[in-house]
Amino acid sequence: MNFDEKKFPKGFLWGGATAANQLEGGFHEGNKGLNIADVLPGGKERWKILQSPGFNFEMDTEKYSYPNHEAIDFYHRYKEDIALFAEMGFKVYRMSIAWTRIFPNGDEIEPNEAGLAFYDRVFDELHKYGIEPVVTMSHYEMPVNLVKEYGGWRSREVVTFFERYAKVILNRYKNKVKYWLTFNEINSGIEIPTMSLGFAIHKEEDKYQPTFQAFHHQFVASSLAVKACHEIIPDAKIGCMVLYMPTYSFDCNPENVMYVLQEGRLLNNFCTDVQVRGEYPPFIQRYFREHNIKLEIHPDDLELLKQYPVDFISFSYYMSRAEKKEKTADDMVEGNMLGGVRNPFLKASEWGWQIDPIGLRIALNELYDRYRKPLFIVENGLGAKDTVEEDCSINDDYRIEYLREHIRQMREAIEDGVELMGYTPWGCIDLVSASTGEMSKRYGLIYVDKNDDGSGTLERKKKKSFFWYKNVIATNGGQL
Repeated sequence: MNFDEKKFPKGFLWGGATAANQLEGGFHEGNKGLNIADVLPGGKERWKILQSPGFNFEMDTEKYSYPNHEAIDFYHRYKEDIALFAEMGFKVYRMSIAWTRIFPNGDEIEPNEAGLAFYDRVFDELHKYGIEPVVTMSHYEMPVNLVKEYGGWRSREVVTFFERYAKVILNRYKNKVKYWLTFNEINSGIEIPTMSLGFAIHKEEDKYQPTFQAFHHQFVASSLAVKACHEIIPDAKIGCMVLYMPTYSFDCNPENVMYVLQEGRLLNNFCTDVQVRGEYPPFIQRYFREHNIKLEIHPDDLELLKQYPVDFISFSYYMSRAEKKEKTADDMVEGNMLGGVRNPFLKASEWGWQIDPIGLRIALNELYDRYRKPLFIVENGLGAKDTVEEDCSINDDYRIEYLREHIRQMREAIEDGVELMGYTPWGCIDLVSASTGEMSKRYGLIYVDKNDDGSGTLERKKKKSFFWYKNVIATNGGQL
């Protein structure tokens, strides 16, 4: 049998992925409260603005635009969008619940019924087409009130608020959702604490203690969510979600190899070790000593982490990174997430993200070798500028090539013995870019007529990649 004729395992979970704050819109509807994404301006400087001294998590509509407020209006158009997902043959749809739709301020005792009812309708619509939701509990949208009043995840009190939120949604949707994820790309907080930990760091030297204390609180909250999930929905599966970037040494200089080992363990393994193995890894203890980090750990915390690890590992993969100990500004790659130096063997996207399909196979093997847990790729995709032709077609062959080559490497990893649950490429429909706040940085297989300035009709159009992906998953079971 030719390699391209091989099919994926029976029951493989094909689908697509989005996040509430990047597509829902309706930011003030249904009694929803403000979250971090709602006060995040549009444009390439959005994260720098959020990290700037004096930023107080308030909106300034005279100075900035806020693309997340309307996004692509999934809040009102979810039926149309889900029908398109079904047409492609989705088995699953990875999405998130907006915490502030359920608890507008985050610290209430009683949940918001209007928010709960909205997700009931979304899940019912998915099940109408036989699509299983894969639900992220927290995807870069902590309630602003928890940031301003408690300091985000620096506060132990937020663990209690999150546990209450998790129990509410697990109980409410116990008959509708059987795949859950706790925190999206939890390890991104190592470099950008605002994204996943809910606070800004203005001086590099000030980041260590609050960042890792916040991580500890999230680890405890994750284990409490796993415990609640197993008790409330015994047949459900709940996983962690990390950003994974294989890290290559720029050369064979042992100093660079050692540097890369240390960097890779911190970014790729630290958070995953705690959530999967249920304990802090030995290598982090030296890091804590060298940065004078002294965690406040409650008496039962470590036993809780050990007793309630996640069931599987989900992760995003967009790129690898090359590193070396001594580097200059000229070495760096503009656009690459979380740094790294230019890899001369790789091409890059329009936004400077280096494209490395083989890196996905490496990532899958590294993760499975280390943890022996089922893996789930829940983000992978190409941000690019798409052109609508005169006949209304969108010929995104570059996206098809990107997806095809990554899917081929997934299949190679399965041949290597990796236990892979499924694949949900990022941005199955165009949405607001998390990194730049742009609509022109498009990931979707479905085009949405909206521009960076907010203009457009929001009309949906099928790209060439829509029909290609439909053929791959709905017709051929992964055959390329």
